[in-house]
Amino acid sequence: MKLFVRDLTVIDSSYLDPIRGFVGESYQVDIVLEGSLNAEAMLLDFSLVKKQIKAIIDAQVDHKLLVPIKADNCDIEQQQLRTQVDFKLTDNTYIQLKCPHQAYCLLDVTSISIEAIEDYLQEIILKQLPENICGLEVHLHAENIATPYYHYTHGLKKHGGNCQRIAHGHRSKIDIFVEGIYSPTLVEKWALRWQDIYLLSQEDKIDVSDLSFMLKDKTTNYIASAYHAQQGYFELLIAASRVDILPKDTTVEELAVFICGQIKKQQCDNTQVTVYAYEGIGKGAIAE
Repeated sequence: MKLFVRDLTVIDSSYLDPIRGFVGESYQVDIVLEGSLNAEAMLLDFSLVKKQIKAIIDAQVDHKLLVPIKADNCDIEQQQLRTQVDFKLTDNTYIQLKCPHQAYCLLDVTSISIEAIEDYLQEIILKQLPENICGLEVHLHAENIATPYYHYTHGLKKHGGNCQRIAHGHRSKIDIFVEGIYSPTLVEKWALRWQDIYLLSQEDKIDVSDLSFMLKDKTTNYIASAYHAQQGYFELLIAASRVDILPKDTTVEELAVFICGQIKKQQCDNTQVTVYAYEGIGKGAIAE
């Protein structure tokens, strides 16, 4: 007997790629359970499926940085309170982080893929399910977006939950209307500007010399970021070419306002501009 649940939850995370650097992603999660009926003539109560399995997924991969620890270009050092990751990119620059352990999902693979995440979740989740469940399939899929979109990574230090982690992200569409008319030109412009970008709040930028770790490369123009949050102290180093520094926090509300403001600067006075900025799948903010 099999039981299925479609769109169980959404995973918003980022992963490290040797070419793209940080890649923000949003995956919808479907599952299929296989086993024998229990005393209630069920495989597993749907309410328990949604609660228990979603909780495991949230704890393991959601709002985390997925790191391929078997990659030759990836070095990991786990200390008492934090883990340092040094990841070399194909352009010979580095992404370096030193964060609380829970900010990462360390995968025993050479590269991050949907299949690698699915395999990892299947193994972790199945161990925690009742004995009558003998099989589990986890299927991840990205939202079908017909218009240009962007992948961004960020951290929200003021957030009380897992959004405070300095390197989690989203795959997000954007809708822009000028005088009530959808603007494919502006949508494409912003999708290109923020493709695989790290969005940094100006107040979180620090001097590179203030980082607690040694730089692997001293020839590139880098941007450093660090902050204290409820889960601990987060540090990040990334090439300046991969960053967009914004004047305020990088919440989706502030992103919508920022985009709208930038567009209005290039329009005639009193032009009506409406921006729908998405944060992952099916949610976001509107600025006018």
